[in-house]
Amino acid sequence: MSKIIKDEKLIDELLERGVEQIFPDRESLRKKLLKGERIRLYCGYDPSATALHIGNAITINKLSQFQALGHEIIFLIGDFTGMIGDPDKLTTRKKLTREEVLLNAKDYKKQASGYLKFSGENPAKIMYNSQWNDKLTFKEVIELASNFTVQQMIQRDMFQKRLKDGLPIYLHEFLYPLTQGYDSVAMNVDLEVGGNDQMFNMLCGRDLQKTINHKEKFVMTLKLLADDQGNKMGKTTGNAVFLNQSPEDMYGSVMSWPDEIIANAFELCTKVSLAEIVKIKNDLSDETKNPRDLKMKLAWEMVKLNHNEAKANKAQDHFIRIVQKKEAPKEVISIEIEMGESIISLLKKTTFFDSNAEAKRKIKQGGIELDGKKITDIGIKIEKNMNGKILKAGKRNFCRIIVE
Repeated sequence: MSKIIKDEKLIDELLERGVEQIFPDRESLRKKLLKGERIRLYCGYDPSATALHIGNAITINKLSQFQALGHEIIFLIGDFTGMIGDPDKLTTRKKLTREEVLLNAKDYKKQASGYLKFSGENPAKIMYNSQWNDKLTFKEVIELASNFTVQQMIQRDMFQKRLKDGLPIYLHEFLYPLTQGYDSVAMNVDLEVGGNDQMFNMLCGRDLQKTINHKEKFVMTLKLLADDQGNKMGKTTGNAVFLNQSPEDMYGSVMSWPDEIIANAFELCTKVSLAEIVKIKNDLSDETKNPRDLKMKLAWEMVKLNHNEAKANKAQDHFIRIVQKKEAPKEVISIEIEMGESIISLLKKTTFFDSNAEAKRKIKQGGIELDGKKITDIGIKIEKNMNGKILKAGKRNFCRIIVE
């Protein structure tokens, strides 16, 4: 068993960095940690997609801080809860099969390994919540449900939003917080970590742990990475960072973030010291300093954490050459196409865009260049003199045209 570190300064940083709230209170958890009690904690990840994203990385980073102090870490894959889907404000989530969620989760360990150790001293454990939820009888589910009221469940903001808009709420969606809450009971944990948008579900687990195991469970909610308007960095805003991205794509995605989230991103997404983050905040308020340089450091730190330092250096060099200096990369893919075919057919072959409509929109917006000159006509045809020329789509996508 690993040694428990009781360093007061490290514990205070652990309880402050990126933390929004601690239930029932911060001081009780602090005393427990200072006594050197080894706590068992977890965060759950529903495999609704094949890649973990930066929001997941914030919680994984916090787990790694506990791991460094010698505490027992559980990386829980919600292969059962993932089939239900955590309720959304606007729609009922699509239910997934067991096969789909397991396929989605197959690379999660690899993606999380930039932050957590899964081998060596004090390795993090991977668990699946189907291990206990599959075994519950209908009678046991009803018993668990008797611990909550409809009024408690319906107070969730997503349900209030749907009620206001006249949208349906299905009974199985009420069972999601109950199912996630039971994870705490089954694993008999001392602490659950999650984003502040998971507070309701985590507190359900706290209630069940107290009722069934007669044990106090701490809940730690973390800040979300968002801009000044409260918009989360994610898929809907087009600036998500996925942990399975290539170093170059990850670096470029971070560089697309607004300047106002730089300081919070250093705190939540990296292992840069708090002392250095204070300096970064001062630099951000210094009009003589360019926020772009700090954002480049942020992108480099995140690539280093998720890949390694050599790849971070390479990704930064790639960004400087391709995006800032607008050079073509040394190696680009070649796309063969027949003379007379449309530019849309060419773009479709590149897989740079998900649809023809997206490709057409990019052309109209001036986002497509041929040998440095913008293409604005969606009806343009491939000509013989285009052979060997470089086509650029957006900031980072390039291909060489081979006219057959």
